[in-house]
Amino acid sequence: MYLKAKGLFRSKDSRSTCTLNISMYRIKEIYFTLQGEGFHTGRPSIFVRFSGCNLWSGIEEDRNTAICNWCDTDFVGTDGPNGGKYSVNQIAKILLGLWPSNNPSNPYVVCTGGEPLLQLDEKLIDKLHSIGFEIGIETNGSIKPPAGIDWICVSPKANADFVLKTGDELKIVFPQSKINPRKYEKLNFNHFFIQPMDGINQKQNIKKSKEFIMKNPQWRLSLQAHKIMGLP
Repeated sequence: MYLKAKGLFRSKDSRSTCTLNISMYRIKEIYFTLQGEGFHTGRPSIFVRFSGCNLWSGIEEDRNTAICNWCDTDFVGTDGPNGGKYSVNQIAKILLGLWPSNNPSNPYVVCTGGEPLLQLDEKLIDKLHSIGFEIGIETNGSIKPPAGIDWICVSPKANADFVLKTGDELKIVFPQSKINPRKYEKLNFNHFFIQPMDGINQKQNIKKSKEFIMKNPQWRLSLQAHKIMGLP
C-alpha cells in the first residue's frame, strides 16, 4: 500500500510484490552514461531513475528514522534531466532519442531509483523489449519483480525485508553494521560484489572492503567508477 506524500510514493511496509498497473510513471531523470558499478562497469547505458523508495522518503528530515539512512541519491520528484510523468510510449521515445543512432546494437537500459520495482511493470518491460533494449534493474531486494527483466542486481539493506534471493548480481554496500556478506554467499546469484560505502569514511571503507575480499575470494570489488570519471 503506497502513500502519496510530498511528490513521491512511500510504502507502509517494505515487503511487497510487484503487481502494478500504472498508466503514468513518475521519473526523476533519464540520462545516457557509462555504468559505473558492478558487473557491467564501463558499459554504455541509459539510466531511468524512478521516483520514490520504500526504505526512505528522500526527505532529509526523515533520514535519521529511515530504514536506509545513508543513501546518496536524489530520487524525489520529477525535476531531473528528462524527468517527468510519462506513459510507456513516451519513455520509449526518450530512450530511442538518447541512444546513439549510428550504433543501435546492444542498447541497454538500467531501471534504478529509489526503488524501481515500486513502478516498473510488465507493460513497460514489454515496451522496452519491443524497441530492442536489454533491461537491467538495481533494486534493494524487498519487492518481487515482474517477469521479463534481463539483468537483476540486488543490493540488500540492513533492517529491510529481503525477499528477492535470486538474480544475476548481488552487491553489498560495505560495511553495514547489521549485514554480514557471508550469510548471502549461498544464495542463487552468479556474481557477488562488495562496494565500499561512500561518504566521509570512504578511504577506511575501501580498505575494509579490500581486506574482506582478500579473505573471502568469492567476492569482487565494485567501485563507483562513474564518480571517479565525473559522470552522472
